[in-house]
Parts: sequence; structure tokens; C-alpha cells
Amino acid sequence: MNVARNAGEVLAEHTTLELECIDRMYLNIYVPVLQTGAGAAHFFKKVRGNPVPSSALMEPMTRAFVRELERYAAKEGVDLVRFERFERKDDRTREYLREFAGAEGVLYIGKAQERARVLRTERRHHPVFGPYPWLVSSTAMVNHYYVYAVDDDFGPFFLKFCSYFPYNAKLCVNGHEYLKRQLAKRGIAFEALDNGVLSCADPALMRRLADGLTAARIDALLRKWLARLPHPFTAADRAAGIRYDISMLQAEFALTQVFDRPVQGRVFFEEVVRENLDLGRPDHVQLIFDRRVTRRTPSRYRTRVITDGVIPSLHVDYKHSRIKQYHKEGRALRTETVVNDTYDFDIGRRLRNLEDLKKIGFAANRRLLRVQRVSHDCLIGAQRFGDLHRPRLVGGQRASALRFGDPRAQALLAALLGFSMLPDGFQNRDLRGRVAPLLGLSVEEYGRGRMTYDLRRLRLPGLIEKIPLTRRYRVTDDGLRTALCYHRTYARVLRPAMSVVFDVPPRSASRLNRAVDSFDSEVQRLWEGRQLAA
Repeated sequence: MNVARNAGEVLAEHTTLELECIDRMYLNIYVPVLQTGAGAAHFFKKVRGNPVPSSALMEPMTRAFVRELERYAAKEGVDLVRFERFERKDDRTREYLREFAGAEGVLYIGKAQERARVLRTERRHHPVFGPYPWLVSSTAMVNHYYVYAVDDDFGPFFLKFCSYFPYNAKLCVNGHEYLKRQLAKRGIAFEALDNGVLSCADPALMRRLADGLTAARIDALLRKWLARLPHPFTAADRAAGIRYDISMLQAEFALTQVFDRPVQGRVFFEEVVRENLDLGRPDHVQLIFDRRVTRRTPSRYRTRVITDGVIPSLHVDYKHSRIKQYHKEGRALRTETVVNDTYDFDIGRRLRNLEDLKKIGFAANRRLLRVQRVSHDCLIGAQRFGDLHRPRLVGGQRASALRFGDPRAQALLAALLGFSMLPDGFQNRDLRGRVAPLLGLSVEEYGRGRMTYDLRRLRLPGLIEKIPLTRRYRVTDDGLRTALCYHRTYARVLRPAMSVVFDVPPRSASRLNRAVDSFDSEVQRLWEGRQLAA
């Protein structure tokens, strides 16, 4: 089995499917004007026509709303379930989904007591007019009703209502479930990957459908189901402008890359995790999220590796948000940016800002992979350089070193570049004719035996290979990359840099010379003991 040697090769050559898609979105559903005591007072006085706004007016509304929910459940034959403490709601929902056969409808309604923000009446005192009631924000443990349903376009979702004024709600949708529904409706064959897609008959159309999950579609989903379910506000209230709006509490932006060989993908991921335990450093965080990080940036700079069974996941924090990466079901690499506060990226929370947030989330995923690829491939390069730079055994044979600064090694690799595009390769005498002048020798001085020795030095580490049944050789891909790196680095970086550093007298315009002089002066001061304790 041909196992890839570095991160770049795995992602470029062993990825069968790549998909960017919104994953889970947890949305806040609220009436903006009712989020303050003054707004609630306006509602009760101007909309409902009550002369004195008070929390006592909320109780009849709550009873009516709860009664309508229970009537709806009885009428539709939907179970009304009380959740136990610490119960996993997803487990119960999966049981109902297995038994659900329709295109869309309510699965069940769950009831749980949870803490919520509410409005209460507080007694205040005016120096002239005396005591008066005032609505203030507070918190309380109140019943919440989870409406678990299936939508024809979005698949499974839930809408959670607080049963107490101002009746805020939460909407949870899943972009991958939306995508699966769209593929199925169009008759496009695909294979599901739990919360994702493993394969698809039309990947290009699948990506366009994933991009089609917009703020307008999510808003339409909410309006559709608010019209079907019991509503805490009357038609007259809604006509007077008491309408729900949507903001983003949490949004997950996922990049899924499916590997052709699961084992190879798992080994790659574990290696990348091991080599990137410093991703939580501020300098790396600002590269990943493309945000300037200073000492005043409120964040915990850390990298966490969390293992669930034998599957590790990598987590990097930035302010209230994070990016996580894990090997999904042993088949795919999932990179996911989780935004818990859009203000981390100077974006508003309203759903209309979704497109701007998508760009940031998906770009962060790509930058993380870029950082990991460079980091991983640098370590691979260091190992490769060490293998070439010192003698070693290859298949029981001793491979002589190709030392970077050795003129003969540089001449050999520079000469190889001239043969890299020849389909029929080259022979001993062909390479001798190129190497000898680079060493300042004649072809006779650089004899056939020396060339045979050098061919062996190139063949054992895999820089060239012999063409079967011939006396000819060809340059391998590794050989071409190594020759380019060795020769170009030596000719275009090392020699010019050394010339500048040792230029006598130094040219004052050279920034490199000035940096070297500054470094030398600092070392000299340390040596003289000026900055060191005795």
C-alpha cells in the first residue's frame, strides 16, 4: 500500500471528496422591543391597552400559550414528554426519527425546566408621586417546550420556546441535513457520513446546494413553523409589530475531506495533531483566524487534544470561539470553526450577517490546514535533509552522503536538472559531460569509475532510478525536488547572503549587514559581562 509521506500529499492526492458546508446553527429567536422593561411596558400599555404595566399581566398569557401547546399535541397525536434531568435529548429524538415515515411533521414535544431571562415587577419610590411598579430584567427557573420536528427542506430540527414572557425561543438547524434533503429531492445519489456526506454522484452540484443555505432560507423555515405551531402572541399583537427576529448564538462552519484510505487518513491526522500542539500560541492563532492578537485580546491561548475512546480531536481557542479538528468515523478529516460570539470578528449577531460570517469561518479552516501542512512538511523535510546529509544503509547497501556544501554534490544535483525532462533518461557519459565542467575538470579527469560511484550515491536514496533492461537512468520526482532545493538554495540564497555579510567594507545600505553587526555587538556585550551577573 502506497502511504503518503506528508500532509500536503495526503490532502492533494488522497482526498476523494471535499465539502464546505454550514454545520449546526443555534439561533436566538426573540422580539427585540420586549427585551427591556421599558419595551415591555410599551407593549402592555400601547399594544394591549393596559393602563398599568405589570408582571401580573404575563401570567394569563403564559397559561393560554401552554394550554394551546398541550391542545396541539393532543390534536396532532404528538407525545408530550417530560425530560429527565441530564437526559440526552438527541438519544430520544433518534428513537422517534427511526419510527417517523412522513416527509415532514412534528416528532414530539419535550418539556424541561431551565433557567431563563424573564421580566419581573419591582416596587420603586418617586420623591413626589410615591411608590410605583417598574418592570426589570431577572432570571428564573421556568418550563421550556422543545418542539422536535422534521422539515421537507431542512430535515430534523428543533424549536425551543420559553413558556414565560417575553417568550424567547431557540432554533437549531443542521446544514448537512439540509444538504442531504436537497440531494434526495433532486434524485442525486449520495452516501451519508453521519453528520456529513461521504460520496456524491455530482460533487459540483452538491457544493452549490451547500452554498444555497442562506439567511433567507433559515428565516423562511422559522416563519413557516411559527405559522403552524401555537404562537404566544395574538394576531393583533403581530399586526402591531410584535414579531420575532433571529440572531446567531452559535454557528459551525465545517470543511470535510474524505480520504481514499481510512488507515492512511488516521495516521496522518495523529501525526499532524502530535506536531501541532503549539497551535494555541498567540502568533499561530492570529495566523489561523486572520486577526491581530495583542496582550489585551481576551482569550485563553491553549491547544487541547481531547480523546473520545481512541479518536483524538484538536481544539484551538480564540476569544469565545474555537476551531476543532477530528477524524470523522475513520473516513474523513473534519475541520470546523465554531463561532460562539460574532463580535469576536467584528460582525453583528443578526442572521443577515451570515454570509460575512461564512467567509470568516471557512477561511479559518483553510488557514489551519495551511499552517499544519507547512509545519508537518517542514519536519518531513528536516528528516529528508538529514538522510541525504549523512551516510546510511539502504536495502543493505551503504549510501554515501550528499553533503549540502560539498562542491561535488552540488555539481551532481545541478547537472541532474538538465536531464529531468528527457523521457529516455541519460547514461553515465551524458552525466559526466555535465558534471565535469562544473567541477573545473575535463571528462577524462572525471573518469567513468568516479561517475559510477556518484550514480550509486544518487540511486540508493531514490533521486534517480534505473530504466529496466537498459543502462540508462531517469530523474525521479524526489530527485527533481531535491536537486531544485539544493541547487537553488545554495546558488540564490546562501552564496549571495554570505557575500553581503562578508563584504569588506560593508555596504551601509545592506539591511542584512546591519542586522549582523547589531547581533555581533549584542553578543560582544554579553561576552564582556555587561548584561550578565558575575
